[in-house]
Amino acid sequence: MHGVIGSALEKELMRTNSLSVVEFTVLDALSRQDGWHMRMSQLARATALSPSATTRLVNRLEDRGLLTRVLCADDRRGIYTELTAKGRKQYDKARPTYDAVLEQALTDAAGLPELAPLVDFLHRTPAQV
Repeated sequence: MHGVIGSALEKELMRTNSLSVVEFTVLDALSRQDGWHMRMSQLARATALSPSATTRLVNRLEDRGLLTRVLCADDRRGIYTELTAKGRKQYDKARPTYDAVLEQALTDAAGLPELAPLVDFLHRTPAQV
């Protein structure tokens, strides 16, 4: 099921928003933070990517104007990756697509006897926002 959902998300996010799933994940992780920023190490953990892969990904998103890097005010050695206004707008545009694909996948899975109990549980569990 994970592969099917991932593939559907990738296809629809790319088609409607020109974002990959991992790019959306970065925007999502940053959107949930006060100040819309995180240290690179935190972002690597949030996306389950290596530090070097995270750096390459952030570089691409920064080139597109979706992210910027800023010095940490309390630690001049640290660097935050931060959502730009354009990045927040792109995230706000992509979020409904992401949610709709997930909901459709759950609706489809609910019709399969082996997955119906899982879908029922997921619908009864409050979302962690």
